[in-house]
Amino acid sequence: MTRNPLLAVRTLGAGDVDAFRSMLALFGEAFEDRATYTAQQPDDAYIRRLLADRHFIAVIAELDGGVVGALAGYVLPKFEQARSEFYIYDLAVAAEHRRSGVATSLIEGLQDVCAQRGVYVIFVQADHGDDPAVALYTKLGTREDVLHFDITPAAKAP
Repeated sequence: MTRNPLLAVRTLGAGDVDAFRSMLALFGEAFEDRATYTAQQPDDAYIRRLLADRHFIAVIAELDGGVVGALAGYVLPKFEQARSEFYIYDLAVAAEHRRSGVATSLIEGLQDVCAQRGVYVIFVQADHGDDPAVALYTKLGTREDVLHFDITPAAKAP
């Protein structure tokens, strides 16, 4: 795996609405779920607020002016100690740039941001069968085998 020295990794800020939309398009393409990521995008004001929120972090990798990789997730303040964790919610790399160090560069950029913010651990989940993701995360961290459950919120009363 050879890393491209022209790859630029940066954290998005409140003024990066267009880059955020490019990130969403990348996620839609990579996850083959364009409708979720592009059909009902929030307005610019919502995106600016989200990107300014200290509990949300988005990191992109750009090459030749285009977004070729991205990750997004949440800083989770803990209750049992005065510290925070970070959860990588989505991470994707454009198909033609996979296996070239883009995902590793994104996570290294995230590690820098998290260190600056005092985050003590970054965690992520991978699905069984997603061997590239499992290999990446195994290379970078300690594996824990856990079960994940989705619980639907209670229905609102009429």
